[in-house]
Amino acid sequence: YTVLEAFMRVIAPLAPMEAEAVWRGLTGGESVHLADWPFLADEQTGEATELGRVLVDDPALVDAMEKVREVVSGTLSMRKTKQIRVRQPLSKLTVVVENTAAVAAYDEILKSELNVKNVELCTLEDAEAQGLKIINELRVNARVAGKRLRKDVQFAIKASKSGAWHVNAEGAPVCETPNGEIVLEEGEYELINSVEEKNAEEAANSVSAALPTGGFVILDTELNDDLIAEGYARDVIRAVQDARKAADLEISDRIALTLTVPADDVAKVEQFKDLIASETLATSFNVKEGGSELSVEVAKA
Repeated sequence: YTVLEAFMRVIAPLAPMEAEAVWRGLTGGESVHLADWPFLADEQTGEATELGRVLVDDPALVDAMEKVREVVSGTLSMRKTKQIRVRQPLSKLTVVVENTAAVAAYDEILKSELNVKNVELCTLEDAEAQGLKIINELRVNARVAGKRLRKDVQFAIKASKSGAWHVNAEGAPVCETPNGEIVLEEGEYELINSVEEKNAEEAANSVSAALPTGGFVILDTELNDDLIAEGYARDVIRAVQDARKAADLEISDRIALTLTVPADDVAKVEQFKDLIASETLATSFNVKEGGSELSVEVAKA
């Protein structure tokens, strides 16, 4: 509210009609063009105004939200790769970051945005104790490195695959070869860091990704009966909302809802009947078995 209200005052000279519509809708005031300019500090005293005390520079907040955005983006990409729709709830997301406290403040946002039941946080130092395995992989770019290393490039490639390498104080990988140590230069290699569950069964049912500014996310992709049923219920909710829209109902209108559901899915709807009714504002709810696809009937209650 504060950002929009102040922004409308700032852009009022440039977009008078649009700023007026938004500002009056927000505030109920007479006109944005009669409002004061939004100063952050008093022109005479230099002290922060009420607005200035709200709109303050907060690098820690920006960094925390940037990390949260990375977690959301990375996790959504993993869902897309695994072809798991966002409406399908999943049980757990593990976030491995340096500053867990900063991300912890937004765990409810992560649960909502990513549709996961639990968000677990740990640092890289604690990853081992949490049953996680950090994997460091070196890939040698033979085409680029070969120009400098010539025949030795094959030794460097072999060392990278066997694990006979380490990172020096400057952050460059050093390959241990029969002809001595070879320090790879920028462009000649790619360092790939990943993380996975130590438990083989859990590792098989999870997918991970590195975050751009450091850290990892691990998404548990295993689906049990309850998660599958809730995923179906979420699809039903979407179908009902589409039916409401098609019927030109207002967002606050209560409805009488009738669903015709394939036999195999009736139990799923019954299990989450309260959720469906709450999300769709259904005051009466009838479920019928039949057909091969979901059918939705809505009427204003």
